[in-house]
Amino acid sequence: MAMTEKIKILLIKKKMTTVQLADLLKTKPQNLYNKFKRDNFSENELQEIAQALDVKYEGFFFLGDNDKV
Repeated sequence: MAMTEKIKILLIKKKMTTVQLADLLKTKPQNLYNKFKRDNFSENELQEIAQALDVKYEGFFFLGDNDKV
């Protein structure tokens, strides 16, 4: 699942719009829409989104029993 899809699911669960998220991130909605379109988020941006949505974000690198990357 693409990161954009995950963020959009979070927005639905938080009953928020992309415009509201953009406001929390102090960016223009068009900038956020462009990021969604390209599915292009840095690790720092994902941390900021998590903080704005009051959720926990963890990147994954597990090469053990679960083999998650």
